[in-house]
Amino acid sequence: MGYRRQARELAIQFLYGYELNRKEKEEALEEFRAGRRLPEPVRRFAGELIEGVLERLEEIDVRLTAHARNWKLDRMAVVDKQILRLALYELYYREDIPSLVTINEAVEIAKEFSTPQSGRFVNGILDRIREELEETGDGNDS
Repeated sequence: MGYRRQARELAIQFLYGYELNRKEKEEALEEFRAGRRLPEPVRRFAGELIEGVLERLEEIDVRLTAHARNWKLDRMAVVDKQILRLALYELYYREDIPSLVTINEAVEIAKEFSTPQSGRFVNGILDRIREELEETGDGNDS
């Protein structure tokens, strides 16, 4: 497993725990980092992803809600929601990550960590977003 996949999985684990435990951001980050010995590239990339999602969480959730047809955020499986939040952060704010890489990673992580239907659910939402971004020229592939 590459360091970016490992970092994405760690970021999703953090976001999952953060949503369920509702601690202060700095306290949650400190606890998350304390119990892990990570290679520097994994630690750095996971930190960038976590901070990026948390800094833009409200905006990401507005975008996610707009694209998750017939799904409210509070009805989504918590792990699926975190996978989608991370993917939206990458799609909209990380120019260094191609959209197809983001979508593929999100789908594979959903298949591994969520329900059998989650891969298709995540792919459907992210593919709609990718198509819209290509049409408008927004996002990280423009």
